Amino acid sequence: MSDLVGLFSLLAPFFGLIGLGIASARLAGLPAIGLSWMQFFLLYLALPSLFFRLLSDKPIAEIANWAFVGITTLSTATAFALAFAVGRAGSRRLPENVISGVAGSYSNIGYMGPPLVMSFLGPSASAPVALIFVFDTIFLFTAVPALMSLGGIERRRPIEAALDVVRKVTLHPFLLATAAGLLASLARWQLPQALDQMITWLSGASAPCALFLLGVSVALQPVGRIAGAVSALVVVKLILHPLAVWIGLSAVGGFDPIWVQAAVVMAALPPALNIFVLASQYRAGTERASACVLVGTIASMVTLTLLLWLFRTGTIPQMLFRG
Repeated sequence: MSDLVGLFSLLAPFFGLIGLGIASARLAGLPAIGLSWMQFFLLYLALPSLFFRLLSDKPIAEIANWAFVGITTLSTATAFALAFAVGRAGSRRLPENVISGVAGSYSNIGYMGPPLVMSFLGPSASAPVALIFVFDTIFLFTAVPALMSLGGIERRRPIEAALDVVRKVTLHPFLLATAAGLLASLARWQLPQALDQMITWLSGASAPCALFLLGVSVALQPVGRIAGAVSALVVVKLILHPLAVWIGLSAVGGFDPIWVQAAVVMAALPPALNIFVLASQYRAGTERASACVLVGTIASMVTLTLLLWLFRTGTIPQMLFRG
């Protein structure tokens, strides 16, 4: 019972801030345009500072684990394919199927992932968290524009589409901050005290601001009718995706148990709010995207608590296969 109470105490602030955001959006009645500066603060300042700090003090040898990267990214691609197939069963429109694929595979690895996983596992989980964020983001932000081009959403020559994908990936503020963190780790840079303090403050602001913004954004988006496909996509995201990660890492073996738990928990996070952003950008499946974020976030209150409790109590092994 004490373990369950402890996990509730761990998760309650995260979902509490999301709930506070939802309640604030419903009660305050402020226009959505007011979120722009908060989104800018998170995207360009707070979260990049967090990812820089995650990596800058880690030895480069600890970060360069390509087997781990390959398995976790392949698991995300598998979840994407499964969710794409779920969407395909209900619609033949490729753009909507792509959004379904993202909904079933893209975890909330930016807003919820780092603070939650590191609260549960400690600072030693920062390296796998950062690796999963970087390579899952590269995979999804490469696959989505490419598939949307095939679907006729972006009518450009292949070379133009490819260059645009490279530009968006390489100039993403999260990835730039991650690259800076890797360079700092490699060169063993020490930031000036004043700059280091600013980075510390910005990193600390990222989690509460991001979770509150997530709640407000979900509350302000149209959900419409919750279709059966949404339930299936949430099952792929919250159950099949982490299961694929767990099986893959266990089958290969040789990974630090902290890294395995971090990867499984990152995969078990609810769908990211970026799904709705992508759906709006491509004008495809916006209501389904909103419903997946809302339903997935609510359902993850149960599934995440259960998963963390199973790990914390040793009810399930950290590695599925014993060799």
